[in-house]
Amino acid sequence: MASNKKSSRPRSRCFLRTGACVLLFGLIVPAHSQQKPTEQVAVPGQQLSVPQASGSISGTVVDPSGAAVAGARVELTREDRDTEEVAISGDDGQFYFDGAAPGPFRLAVTAEGFAAQALSGTLHEGENYLAPRIALTLAAKKTEMSVIVPRVEIAEEQIKEEEKQRVLGFIPNFYVSYLPNAAPLTSKQKFELAWRSTLDPVTFLLTGAIAGAQQANNTFSGYGQGAQGYGKRYGADYADAVTDTFIGSAILPSLLKQDPRYFYKGTGTARSRILYAIANSVICKGDNGRWQANYSNILGSFAAGGISNLYYPSQDREGAALTFENAAIGIGASAAANLLQEFVIRKLTPAARSHDPSKTPKSSQP
Repeated sequence: MASNKKSSRPRSRCFLRTGACVLLFGLIVPAHSQQKPTEQVAVPGQQLSVPQASGSISGTVVDPSGAAVAGARVELTREDRDTEEVAISGDDGQFYFDGAAPGPFRLAVTAEGFAAQALSGTLHEGENYLAPRIALTLAAKKTEMSVIVPRVEIAEEQIKEEEKQRVLGFIPNFYVSYLPNAAPLTSKQKFELAWRSTLDPVTFLLTGAIAGAQQANNTFSGYGQGAQGYGKRYGADYADAVTDTFIGSAILPSLLKQDPRYFYKGTGTARSRILYAIANSVICKGDNGRWQANYSNILGSFAAGGISNLYYPSQDREGAALTFENAAIGIGASAAANLLQEFVIRKLTPAARSHDPSKTPKSSQP
């Protein structure tokens, strides 16, 4: 029992000390927990950051005459920043940037129809910067250099290609165009093509062959036989070729502004190509590119038939009847020749095989 009494005292002191500690902690800790706001203390060698007051930038955009330019785009950029601000000039040409940070800046001004302008400056703290009047200059017009080849030169080049067209490599096939949109011929070119055709050596050979066949069959018996008869037949046949070519392919086409050439179709059904070939004996393409009645071929056939009455034997002249007969024969011969052109002759003309109607470029306009 004695030992228990001795041990209770220390516990009482411990509780007293604990209570005193708790009381003391409760009085002291609240007092220390009430701290004052932190104050920035200047450290030697360290600069304090002080906010800078922003400013504004304004100005006016005008044209070379001094009139205000509305709708001009003004971009404000800073050397120390990646961002940019944009303002649009009003009807009075003025622009305004508010709340601009001080420091170096650059203004870039653009407007439709004017050359771009740039202006640099420095905005001080709190300053209302008024930029000098920005006068725009007219933008230089871009000129595109284009080479326009005259239509006459284009036609001349195309004629040179046509003069290379020979059936079986030697028979002239000049009056056929494998370019559906070939440039129209001038009057001079129409006459040159007629001369080229009538003076071609093969024309003389074919004329001689026709005259020989007529003499063998005693056609136009009034010419007689022998060398004299053959010469008369040859002269008449060549005169027919010359008058028909010049009147129907040069003189009348020049006066009526029509193209004497046959324009190869080469596409579509066989029926459509047959109808096209036959129709081209009475229709043709004008110098304006439009299809029209082929007055040159029709009137040329009548004229050639009428002129032939001047040198055919008297017993073979039948006046107007012969003229109409020869004209009808001429038109029918044109239709037959066109059918051969459409389905046969191109295959026999080596120089024409390089032409593809579906891939030909359009000819230039004057």
